[in-house]
Amino acid sequence: MSRARFASRALVWMSVVALALASAGCAKTRVVRDGGQRAKPVAPRSANRAKPGGSVQVRKGDTLYRIATDNGVSPLDVAMWNRIPPPYPIYPGQRLRLSPPPERRAPPRASTPSVATTAPSRPSSTRPSVPPVAATSKPPTGTKPPPTGTTTNPSTTPDAVRPPPSVPQATFAWRWPADGALVGRFALGDPTKQGIDIGGQSGAPVRAAADGVVVYSGAGLVGYGELVIVKHNDQWLSAYGHNRARLVNEGQRVKAGEQIAEMGRSGASRDMLHFEIRYNGKPQDPLQALPKR
Repeated sequence: MSRARFASRALVWMSVVALALASAGCAKTRVVRDGGQRAKPVAPRSANRAKPGGSVQVRKGDTLYRIATDNGVSPLDVAMWNRIPPPYPIYPGQRLRLSPPPERRAPPRASTPSVATTAPSRPSSTRPSVPPVAATSKPPTGTKPPPTGTTTNPSTTPDAVRPPPSVPQATFAWRWPADGALVGRFALGDPTKQGIDIGGQSGAPVRAAADGVVVYSGAGLVGYGELVIVKHNDQWLSAYGHNRARLVNEGQRVKAGEQIAEMGRSGASRDMLHFEIRYNGKPQDPLQALPKR
């Protein structure tokens, strides 16, 4: 074999080895393209999870949205449960609860001692006493005994036939916040369905569901898009998400039926309004509070 031919083959083998080493080195690094400009290495991130109903400590780099989604709860729930004001900042070392705080219950009333009443004694009668009815006696005419194997104890009613939990009665009347078809319903315990979705066209009016004060107007809560929150009293809040435009500012008083935003799809896949009602921070089913239509 000539020296020129041997040198040519050696050069080819060296190129193959170099290419293999380069490929092995690249396989260890995951990259994300930044708008097609340059590649940035992304370090793996472990989820900040806690036991169901527990709490979690904020670590550097955490966000309210990431902590909520990692633990299967709504970001707005975490903000309400921990009384984090808009724009919902969190800090490393801060501990966040992942379940509603215990309800405040009124102290039990002092029990009134019962007074035993004794019936006045009657003079004995010469009429013979009636013997007690035997346990095997027949029921009165016209009544039927309950069927065998059934029970009337309400505690044994299956969950499937129990009505949904009722919404506490508000001291004011609710109004529908938008016109349109219902495209999403409330689901208890599902962090992505803590309200209802009303479909419509972009720019359609979004109205306040009751009188109140705007306590938040912004886009700082990931997952809700352009969001407006109205406080109606110390117990009740309503939230309006995925708007195209917000027409009110924080601290502004609004009346029931007043337009506060324009329907859109910010943070959503279609034009719609995401509407939530909360009582003491807990999400309620809006369909049980809103008037029938």
